[in-house]
Amino acid sequence: MEKRENNGLLKFLTCGSVDDGKSTLIGHMLYDAKLIFADQAQSLALDSRTGSAEGKIDYSLLLDGLMAEREQGITIDVAYRYFSTEKRSFIVADSPGHEEYTRNMAVGASFADLAVILVDASRGVLTQTRRHTRICSLMGIRDFVFAVNKMDLILYNRKQFDQISAEIKKMTAEFLINSITMIPVSATEGDNVTQNSGNMIWYHGKPLLRYLEDITVNETKKSDAFCMPVQRICRPNHNFRGIQGQIESGSISEGDEVTVLPSGEKAHVQQILCGFRQLQQAETGQPVTLQLDREIDVSRGCVLAEKESCHIGNLIAATLLWMDELPLVAGKNYLIKCGTRMLPATVQNIRYKTDVNTGEQIAADTIFKNEIVYCEILTAEKIVFTTFENNRELGGLLLIDRISNQTAACGIVEKALNRTNQLSWQKMDITREIRSHQKNQMPMTLWFTGLSGAGKSTIANALEKRLVEMGKHTMLLDGDNIRLGLNNDLGFEQQDRIENIRRVAEVAKLMNDAGLIVLTAFISPYESDRESAREIIGTDFLEIYISTPLEECERRDTKGLYKKARLGEISDFTGISSPYEIPEKPDLILDTTNRTVQETVEDMIRKLQEKWSEK
Repeated sequence: MEKRENNGLLKFLTCGSVDDGKSTLIGHMLYDAKLIFADQAQSLALDSRTGSAEGKIDYSLLLDGLMAEREQGITIDVAYRYFSTEKRSFIVADSPGHEEYTRNMAVGASFADLAVILVDASRGVLTQTRRHTRICSLMGIRDFVFAVNKMDLILYNRKQFDQISAEIKKMTAEFLINSITMIPVSATEGDNVTQNSGNMIWYHGKPLLRYLEDITVNETKKSDAFCMPVQRICRPNHNFRGIQGQIESGSISEGDEVTVLPSGEKAHVQQILCGFRQLQQAETGQPVTLQLDREIDVSRGCVLAEKESCHIGNLIAATLLWMDELPLVAGKNYLIKCGTRMLPATVQNIRYKTDVNTGEQIAADTIFKNEIVYCEILTAEKIVFTTFENNRELGGLLLIDRISNQTAACGIVEKALNRTNQLSWQKMDITREIRSHQKNQMPMTLWFTGLSGAGKSTIANALEKRLVEMGKHTMLLDGDNIRLGLNNDLGFEQQDRIENIRRVAEVAKLMNDAGLIVLTAFISPYESDRESAREIIGTDFLEIYISTPLEECERRDTKGLYKKARLGEISDFTGISSPYEIPEKPDLILDTTNRTVQETVEDMIRKLQEKWSEK
């Protein structure tokens, strides 16, 4: 028997709507191709007796390993399986079809070179089929196989298959695709899975397994310029300092000049190591340790590159798959991970969301779970990035919730926005330190937070009078006063509340730079916004939680706001129709229920004196 040429490794994903037969298809493929062990086949036959296949072999059990998956008959998590034929090696990621687990499917798509998308022949192309196709395209997959499954349920009807194929071609017309094919299959009966089916003699193409063995996946052309995100600095002794990472594009040779981004410092490569082997040259995909000819400032998150191969900036346009239970609104602050760098970032502007059925761009202020959004992201510092088509590592990104540490979104960089590139912070001769020394005080921001009626403004006002008596220079920023002036263009919806707090934090920072002690009295209901304010202002930030209970706040309600909110006359009222997130680790907690204003102020003075003595 002639040995066939091996076509290398193919990483592919199976996806589609719920109960389209993804796990059954791959399980039947493994079973028919004799790619499982004898004891696995015996165990499969035994487990199938209590399965959902009416006593027949339930091939999905080969991949659905979680107890919950077997009980519900659905895939929940991504199941990875390695197998090999004479002609090729494969890694398959079997992903869930339920909308609830779309984030798991996106993880599988980020790993794959090719997508096998299942379509139920009896139901046709569904919304989840369209969503999964769009996500695969977003994640850079350019080769697609649409397996039209359950052909046995429609009696192997060619006309119905042709109609579904035409709908698929129409659906995929907007995507950048290298190859696409439609294969009619029956995952339960094995038609066109590993062998051509006698039930569909009208189909003259290859069965699925043979097609996967033969296809050549053409990767999107990457930049030829050298690029290596830095993962760590290796310093086993004082004689050696190596920069470690994986080469994402191009090649590097001993003696080549490299630029450290974003700093722009240059050096020459003195030595290249791959493990313990010394190389003269290293190529794309190789993990290496580079020793440079001189000491330069480089750490994890930097990028070694040819200077023109990457962008440097802090404002990007990106397409995101939103995966968080909490909706996205403009102004929310997250951690962004791009390459090996992670730092704070803000979603500045939501341009539009994409209808998964039609591809239509729809104006939106709020983005909900599993929606795809085009937006602008502002990072706290300049980062190194490029477009996703140019480099997956520096063109892909994650947004991480700063409170829960959950991944809120994954996405790709579409382009650099240059609005801030011409701007730079102007350093003045009169510094913050000079101004604070002149006033003989330590500038800081005292951030009072709590429900309406908790006593924030009353305590802040009394504290300011006490500080002035002590000879301190102060400024009190009150919520109502700010909204009547600087922020009179903002409402009380979530995105407006976020922007309100951001502006106040920026003003407080400027006043701290002027040497002033700033007191703020704002409800500031969201923990993430208060953390964002802390980052803007810096280390001299004290979060003071006025923990007066809701019942006491309502009792004190001289403006009648709570009564109006409970009657529905005021929408988005914190504590009634809008949430208040209690601070997790405030610097000081004050309950004003059974205490006088003077007693509370004295507590504050003691806290400040402790802070000043530390300096």
